[in-house]
Amino acid sequence: MTQSILEPKNVVAAGAATTRDEAIREAGALLVAAGAVKQEYVDSMFERENSVSTYMGNFLAIPHGTNDAKESIVRSALSLVRYAEPIDWDGQPVKFAVGIAGLNNEHLEILSKIAIVFSDEDEVQKLIDAGSQDEIFALLEEVNAE
Repeated sequence: MTQSILEPKNVVAAGAATTRDEAIREAGALLVAAGAVKQEYVDSMFERENSVSTYMGNFLAIPHGTNDAKESIVRSALSLVRYAEPIDWDGQPVKFAVGIAGLNNEHLEILSKIAIVFSDEDEVQKLIDAGSQDEIFALLEEVNAE
């Protein structure tokens, strides 16, 4: 059985971070806890962010590691942390930090699925309004579809 890219335990309905760097750490820690990446990958997420912002629009940021960090990825995975109060992400408001780790460029397909969901403002509003971790997961479960 293939492991899902997004698992319910990697969805946090109410993140604790209040800054961009804390949010990156929070999204990254979920990937580490899931056994998807080693800590070095989280470190490389900061390197990536310092060279190019991962803010995508519609309250979404997708922090991910640099290409040099590929060897610290164990398996492809996704984490999502929602924030009630927008985080200032290089001057942009972020309510969703989606951590991505992709083996063998699998993250490109994952990214496109996430982008499709977040390009629809109605879908984004559903995610903002979702009452629980389970509701958020249900709205995003399609990213696991093969």
